[in-house]
Amino acid sequence: MLKLAISAGPPMQTTMRLSLLLFLLLPGAAMAADPAHTVSQKGRAFRPTEVTINRDETLTFTNEDSFIHQIYVDGLFDSEEKAPGENINQTFTKSGTFQVRCHIHPTMRMTVRVK
Repeated sequence: MLKLAISAGPPMQTTMRLSLLLFLLLPGAAMAADPAHTVSQKGRAFRPTEVTINRDETLTFTNEDSFIHQIYVDGLFDSEEKAPGENINQTFTKSGTFQVRCHIHPTMRMTVRVK
């Protein structure tokens, strides 16, 4: 366990300690899912139904239903099934417009535009 004590001292030492603390804490915050890059699978539907991202960005698909889901794009990827509460992280490495679907629920569709 990392312990970091911040005590009163000369201003330069306090500033350095605070900088170190921020350096250690911020990378974890940066790794949190960006809500703009999160897709919900709920009610046999993707939400949102359309999203635009940059090439090499990752979408996190969260199964918020009480049954399994998966995702695929013909010729690009085909995920494993995920139980309720599980995520699928999918990086889009090619530019274009893609129809994301679920094999289990064929009416589920969403459009991903990759710049």
